[in-house]
Amino acid sequence: MAPLAQSVLVTGSNRGIGLELVRQLAEGPDPPQYIFATCRDPEGPGGKTLRDLAAKYPNVRLIQLDAVNLATIKAAVQVVESQLNGRGLNLLINNGAINSHDSLQSVAPQQMLSVFSTNVAGPLQVAKEFLPLLKEAAKEANMEGLSCSKAAIINMSSLGGSIELGFGILQAPMYPYRASKAALNMVTRCLAVELQEVGILCTAIHPGWVKTDMGTEKAPLTVECSVQGILKVLSSLSQATTGAFLDWEGKTLPW
Repeated sequence: MAPLAQSVLVTGSNRGIGLELVRQLAEGPDPPQYIFATCRDPEGPGGKTLRDLAAKYPNVRLIQLDAVNLATIKAAVQVVESQLNGRGLNLLINNGAINSHDSLQSVAPQQMLSVFSTNVAGPLQVAKEFLPLLKEAAKEANMEGLSCSKAAIINMSSLGGSIELGFGILQAPMYPYRASKAALNMVTRCLAVELQEVGILCTAIHPGWVKTDMGTEKAPLTVECSVQGILKVLSSLSQATTGAFLDWEGKTLPW
């Protein structure tokens, strides 16, 4: 069985879904040659589990990347480029995000801007800076169609950002978080339209309501189960699903 991709970069990989993605990719039967695990401070206290994974699996490479700090993104691109030795990056997973439960009474403009900076502008900037490496991967793949093994950008979204279904799972308004995820979905569609012609797939994924710091212990889904499903979905993505909004089981969700 071929690997999902030869090279994968995951943002926000020091905890929750990001950490589990790195773990399952590394421990899989046919792991990627390069797994670039990024977070704001891989050498800090919150990065210990990630450092332990890197010590165990030589294909896991820790890189500092703060999605709201352009200098760190550019520096991460240089590190990844140097380690790939002239090859492209197959799969970029924009996983890093922050939550906000603000209601109409509590929300402030600065809070909206802060969440949008991390959840929308951040993934877009990361995609923009890594685009040359993704284009290189698409070019060198020499295959028809679109797939994660060729070149892809995956944005981790949320059903909470679905205008049609979002309030069916949680009634709380959560203005900054919901609006940011709806915006991220639009960014994904825009990327899909623009990058399809250069061979790059772009899809938004809802990981489910997961037991993480963000999802809380009330969530019905374990992070292990969610990531198992996500990886199966990623392996099945194609030309037909670029620009789609899917959940962790591969079901199409309304915007």
